[in-house]
Amino acid sequence: MSTAPRFVAACVQMRSGRDPLANRDAAVGLVREAAKAGAQYVQTPEMTSLVERDKARLFANVSAQEEDPTLAALRELAREHGVVVQIGSLAVRNGDKIANRAFLIDAEGAITASYDKVHLYDVDLPNGERWRESSTYTGGACAVVAETPWAPVGVAICYDIRFPALFRAMAEAGAAILTAPACFTQQTGEAHWHVLHRARAIETGSFMISAAQGGHHEDGRDTYGHSLIVDPWGKVLADAGGNEPGIILAEIDLARVTDARARIPALLHARPFTVERVGRPA
Repeated sequence: MSTAPRFVAACVQMRSGRDPLANRDAAVGLVREAAKAGAQYVQTPEMTSLVERDKARLFANVSAQEEDPTLAALRELAREHGVVVQIGSLAVRNGDKIANRAFLIDAEGAITASYDKVHLYDVDLPNGERWRESSTYTGGACAVVAETPWAPVGVAICYDIRFPALFRAMAEAGAAILTAPACFTQQTGEAHWHVLHRARAIETGSFMISAAQGGHHEDGRDTYGHSLIVDPWGKVLADAGGNEPGIILAEIDLARVTDARARIPALLHARPFTVERVGRPA
């Protein structure tokens, strides 16, 4: 019988719009629903409080961290229900730009960790979508592994999931659970969302837990949804199955981390190497 910690994790899937207070109320309702369903750890998606691509509207509706109503409400809710809450991210003022910042809140309502998204999404997609996060957001420079009552959690956000070195570094630093809550586009999500999560879980022998935005948003974007919980062997334990708001839950048995890392000890087998480029182009 396993003696490793077990707990129930939940992902909150949202369709955040342009009204921060309406988004706050939606998040509070879904986190409360998850807690009442037995979740001990609840994660919300990237940009929980505001999904807005218009820069002027975004700045008009963003607060400093100390004044953010969603952060305050979810801290109180964590204390009220005695649950750990990971806010996938909030847009908070950071000088003349905005930080895309995640928060880990303990069961007493205290902020125990925060993380600013390192990798900014500056891409041109084949369907004509153009994204330049660096024009609005400040990029972080530090990976974060946060302690919880069960195991250390590696905190990342959305586009970060395409950078496996970040997730390996967090696993090597002790994380048994990795996260990438997201506002993934519909087009890229259909192609890559599931395989990226399964790959990061398998590579590191870690759980992957990622809440997501889903559906058509007021600012015109479409996001993929499919909030996921994946075990360290790459098995999908829970999938929201589409883009509708709601919750998913799964039991997290940390013995699976020990087992996966013993069967495939890739974290121990990494060796330094150099790259030699040979030959000349014709």
